[in-house]
Amino acid sequence: MAMHVKRAFKYRFYPTDAQAAELSRTFGCVRKVYNLALEARTVAWYQRRERVNYNTTSAMLTAWKKTEELAYLSEVSSVPLQQCLRHLQGAFTSFFEGRAKYPRFKSRKKSRRSAEYTSSAFRYRDGRLTLARMCEPLDIVWSRPLPEGAQPSTVTVSQDAAGRWFVSLLCDDTLSPAPATTHAVGLDAGITSLVTLSTGEKITNPRHERRDRTRLAKAQRELSRKEKGSANRAKARRKVAKVHARIADRRRDFLHKLTTRLVRENQTVVIEDLSVRNLVKNHTLARAISDAAWRDLRMMLEYKCAWYGRELVVIDRWFPSGKLCGNCGTIRAKLPLNVRQWTCECGTVHDRDANAAKNVLAAGLAVSACGDGVRPQRESSRTGHLSTKQEPRRATAGTPRL
Repeated sequence: MAMHVKRAFKYRFYPTDAQAAELSRTFGCVRKVYNLALEARTVAWYQRRERVNYNTTSAMLTAWKKTEELAYLSEVSSVPLQQCLRHLQGAFTSFFEGRAKYPRFKSRKKSRRSAEYTSSAFRYRDGRLTLARMCEPLDIVWSRPLPEGAQPSTVTVSQDAAGRWFVSLLCDDTLSPAPATTHAVGLDAGITSLVTLSTGEKITNPRHERRDRTRLAKAQRELSRKEKGSANRAKARRKVAKVHARIADRRRDFLHKLTTRLVRENQTVVIEDLSVRNLVKNHTLARAISDAAWRDLRMMLEYKCAWYGRELVVIDRWFPSGKLCGNCGTIRAKLPLNVRQWTCECGTVHDRDANAAKNVLAAGLAVSACGDGVRPQRESSRTGHLSTKQEPRRATAGTPRL
């Protein structure tokens, strides 16, 4: 059955000098309005215990435009300014629901430079996109086509730290399920091998950050020698940002190709629920774990499985996949990280990663078939009683965020 989703299609574009100046002014006004509204809401709550909503901040924006000090807010399109107030409202909603921290002020140097336009503030015809307050369409590099007959509902323009310009078009799309298959695969994430499949195949970790580490260190040394606030320091900062962008782009491209292949070839994909936030607290492995981007790998699997009619099963992070013998079921008491191959009491010789991937698959298939738990019963250190089996959490399917 076809699935209707909203997809964001991101393209690079090259603005004229006039367009770049207009967009830069818009970015600055968006940041200013966001900070003013955040300050007003914070002061209203902590001083008068009043909750300010979107409608109130929208009225404040109208009043700000009439002042001499903030009259320049009227020089840019009003739609991105209203959208940033809606984003602030969403940030407060997430905070009150306990899903995020308190909203923070936007920084001129560190915050993302972006502006969002709704359908009333842009015109899209015959592959030509023209934004409000602009006479010419954007020079977009259409690296892939939009869905046939698609009309963007929102357009987000952004500039990254490396100075590159991007436009993201949010469109309605219809996705057909991938051809059904009986194959299933279990994944064991690692560092030497990015993932090991239950079939025994090992996907080598490209180590994108390590490959460019020398270039990055050189750029950072040059940046540290430049005088703060100078034009040369700004140029050096962009060089550092370009190296980081190169690393991130290659990593994202590799993960997209890998996850697409796994979803196309398998009906069921089983992964472990890794807590990356806790794993990076190990300062010896933090850099390598961050470079592996396990969280991005899981995110891509989640929404691609949802799009193409596949099943993603996430088993509990405490399941002893590496210590469990896949032949006799014996659980080894200790298995240090430096032990990559071990022999069970039954005589079976295990490759640590391959054995873990097979156990992950077996546990995931048990969950998929009958909802069985995957955690062994063990004595609780607090109560002294056996703890009950815990059901694994299924992956929450959804579309990727913009």
